[in-house]
Amino acid sequence: MTLVPSLPTVATNPPSQAEAQVLVAQLQAQIQSLELKNQKLILELAHLKRIKFGVKSEALTVEQKQLFDDDAEQDLAAIAAELDEVPTCDDAPVSRLKARPRAGRQPLPEHLERVEVRHEPEQCTCGQCQAQLVKIGEDVSEHLEIEPARFFVVRHIRPQYACRLCETITAAPVPPAVIDGGMATPGLLAWVAISKYLDHLPLYRVEQIAARQQVILARSTLSEWIGRIGVALQPLADRLSEKLRQQTSLHADETPVQQLDPGKGKTKRAYLWAYRSNDLSGSPPMVVFDYQISRSGQHAANYLQDWRGTLMVDDYSGYKALFANGVREIGCWAHARRKFFELHAAGGHPVAAEALQRIARLYAIEEQAKGQTAEQRAQSRALHSQPELQSLHDWLLKLRPNIANGGGLAKAIDYTLRRWPALLHYAETGDLPIDNNPIENAIRPIAIGKKNWLFAGSERAGKRAAAIQSLLATAKLNGIEPSEWLKDTLEKLPTWPNSRIDELLPLRG
Repeated sequence: MTLVPSLPTVATNPPSQAEAQVLVAQLQAQIQSLELKNQKLILELAHLKRIKFGVKSEALTVEQKQLFDDDAEQDLAAIAAELDEVPTCDDAPVSRLKARPRAGRQPLPEHLERVEVRHEPEQCTCGQCQAQLVKIGEDVSEHLEIEPARFFVVRHIRPQYACRLCETITAAPVPPAVIDGGMATPGLLAWVAISKYLDHLPLYRVEQIAARQQVILARSTLSEWIGRIGVALQPLADRLSEKLRQQTSLHADETPVQQLDPGKGKTKRAYLWAYRSNDLSGSPPMVVFDYQISRSGQHAANYLQDWRGTLMVDDYSGYKALFANGVREIGCWAHARRKFFELHAAGGHPVAAEALQRIARLYAIEEQAKGQTAEQRAQSRALHSQPELQSLHDWLLKLRPNIANGGGLAKAIDYTLRRWPALLHYAETGDLPIDNNPIENAIRPIAIGKKNWLFAGSERAGKRAAAIQSLLATAKLNGIEPSEWLKDTLEKLPTWPNSRIDELLPLRG
């Protein structure tokens, strides 16, 4: 296989001036082609190295870095503890690690239950004169404790009463439940669902956790519970979708997941489409996941139905039909920035660095506008963002004719210029976001979790997971503890009127 294009054949006789010019032009073209291929390979190699060995995004604070930080903290604490155990002589100096300044222990949350343990002296008389001791105060210290998942049995006793005259029997009725006649309480059902969908534990691990307390929860039983929980929560997920489509602006993105293909004994690719409300709209945050078996843009059209608003997306072509049918597009500056970041990370490209600095000024303006009203933010963007954007646009237009086609810089500039109207749209308003990071943050736990559960067992299982994940993720966005919400909801659902279903949604008031 030829890796390098063959050079033009040079005649034995010295070439004429015209032939020499043609030969030089051919050589220059080949050199330029090789330089572009080399640049492309460098970018691809840097990207793959960052995925395998480093951070996957341009953010500085990532889980991988935190792992190393945690280990360093643990090592320092262990060394300090070992030094504390070293025996010392009164007249011999001991070398110690210099204590690092700390901010002090944070107060424990006020909402936690306080269990008081009183420690009285062994005797109430003075150890020297035997006089009676008088209480003058007390020292109070608080320590955080935890009770791991503890199984216990709730025994419901309903006495039966008979009327001798009427020959009838009276007893308290058995309230309806999500699983009639089942042994699981709403609290246990919530724990299983949270373990599977929020903590991303496969059911066999939940089975093992229960077995440590000698409680037998077969996977078949756990699977049946999850199936029934999904059916019970589906109306809430459907209503959440309806309320999301009432918003005038949304984020959208999609991520691949694996689905079991039993007929072939392997997995196939499916997609989890995600839609999120705009935080700048002032409405309670909502996120909805829609499981589909392909990445066809028709799935987005089917989900959004007749919705017509402003949609924040990346440059995936599957959304293009929506924009041709009345939906207005808004571009993501994080995606545009990423093109320049990858180029800069590969070799410290000076033009890419300049682009990153210009884009950083746009984000600095947004940071300063946090907490402002939509009107105030619109004024700030008109005064500061739009001039910065115009300057960036002019700079890119002036720069582009001097950049060779096909290179990483050309692709980054072309991406930005091609999507310029969509990228500019946010600065023309005061209530639209600058990037699609909120939806990517909502998807990230799913991406982490699928490394544990690996694949969805079926399309129905994928759709059930999407519905439950939507409700739990929305609860988290609204500052609602998902486990408590789910337990309370499973208790209420069997008798809750459909006309009041909105009251059960995990949305802050």
